[in-house]
Amino acid sequence: MKMNNLMKQAQQLQKRMLEIQEELANRTVEATVGGGMVTAVVNGQQELVSIKISPDVVDPDDVEILEDLIVAAANEARNEAQELMNQEMGKLTGGLKIPGLM
Repeated sequence: MKMNNLMKQAQQLQKRMLEIQEELANRTVEATVGGGMVTAVVNGQQELVSIKISPDVVDPDDVEILEDLIVAAANEARNEAQELMNQEMGKLTGGLKIPGLM
């Protein structure tokens, strides 16, 4: 009997995890670097959704700065999306860090 309850709880947990992942796909976070020069938007599944670049930072003679800002914005937004996922999954697991889950 206990094994059946445990299996049922595991199935419910798995179902809720999938629901959270679907919800996260529809949520976004954004990170802005360089004083607003570059903004990256990432969804809750850590997929880059968009990049916004201020025309002020576009300098054909210094492309390296723009490249660095894009990388920094994308990485920061991805980190924020990871934190969002950790928070949402933490609600489900009661704060336990389950390997392979978070």
